Amino acid sequence: MPNNVSTFTRGGVHPDDKKQLSNRKPIEKLPLPSEVVVSLSQHLGAPAKALKAKGDTVVKGEKIGTAAGFISAEVHSPVTGTIKDIRKVTLANSVCCDAYVIEVDKDAPEPQWEQHDWKSESREDLLATIKDLGIVGMGGATFPAHVKFSIPKGKKAEYLVANGVECEPYLTSDHRTMLERAEGALEGLMVIAKVIEAEHVIVGVEVNKMDAIEHLEAVIKEKGYPIKVQPLKLKYPQGDEKQLLKATIGREIPSGKLPLDIGAVVANIGTCYAVYEACVFHKPLIERVVCVSGECIAEPKNVLAPVGTKISDLVQFCGGFIEDPYKTISGGPMMGFAFSDPDTPIQKGTSGILAIPLFDDSETTACISCGRCVRACPIGLMPTMLYRNIMHGNYEAAMNKYSLMDCKECGSCAFVCPAHIPLVHAMKLGKKLGRKKK
Repeated sequence: MPNNVSTFTRGGVHPDDKKQLSNRKPIEKLPLPSEVVVSLSQHLGAPAKALKAKGDTVVKGEKIGTAAGFISAEVHSPVTGTIKDIRKVTLANSVCCDAYVIEVDKDAPEPQWEQHDWKSESREDLLATIKDLGIVGMGGATFPAHVKFSIPKGKKAEYLVANGVECEPYLTSDHRTMLERAEGALEGLMVIAKVIEAEHVIVGVEVNKMDAIEHLEAVIKEKGYPIKVQPLKLKYPQGDEKQLLKATIGREIPSGKLPLDIGAVVANIGTCYAVYEACVFHKPLIERVVCVSGECIAEPKNVLAPVGTKISDLVQFCGGFIEDPYKTISGGPMMGFAFSDPDTPIQKGTSGILAIPLFDDSETTACISCGRCVRACPIGLMPTMLYRNIMHGNYEAAMNKYSLMDCKECGSCAFVCPAHIPLVHAMKLGKKLGRKKK
């Protein structure tokens, strides 16, 4: 165990991480499925505008959707094939949007990605490449990367922090990326550092991934990169930007502010690898590593799959279910989205697909005012008071007096609640209805 381990100071929990199901499984490439379903809402913000029509043929890497606003991103075809249909789909996060259904031409040749010298390019050209090739945050937030990496006048990104925490239980796609794709991810991190003119570059990794920490440090030493690897104590939700920055640079984001307001930019380690592929090979973000895990999966794996792959194809590649899951989740069990349609497609931000059994069938009882939720909240909120106000329709008090909008919906409060009160669901409901009341 390293002696310079750090962490955030307020709240947090320690759920069983269950990463042993897949953390030793090398990344496997999914054989091409017969069809993929590529939505035009692969990112936070406005859905992309369709550039193709039903019946058109598309080539792998070809742009098929263009950004429809400032907070939006380009979409590219992950396969070569024919557009069979354009229809509405419901994604795992319940967003309903247009999507291409592409019949895959499995005999089509693979495109050749030429290598480019990014070091000779200007910051502006690199940022334009990141925008043109549809890079978004791959930790789940899917915020368009070119927007995050555009530093406004008067602001300064003193620190660039790569997020290799992956603190959600079960998930191991970032862990395997740091072990098997470290060279690319670190080069992508250097690209971002050039774009935002960062003075200090740090990779934060929890100590349950010591092999990744040691491997990153070895590659950094070999390449001579000015990057520091910061080992972090095992504590959830350390992967959140607010907690990660407190743990790595000792600065706290004030309420309602962004990392850039304290001189920092955070990028997921998978995003760094996507930036590497974009700026070195001019390859768009058309595939990603997905952790398929959970006690109900026959053979949990880390799978490299085209964006738009149906979850049923991923589960089949992992041997199917060994028992009917109680719940299927896109993302981690703490902040992910439960879904029921097995043909739901993966997105650029899909880090994992979980199939888990029922662990606890305890019924919800009345709050006993034990205060555990307050002690667990990493933001310093009072979840029990928020819950009471939301349930009584006092949204204004929840938002203004108890700072509902600061809640990150990390699930720490619900995790420790002995009354099994659905606190996170209440927070989401309160935010939604509170915004409508404004």
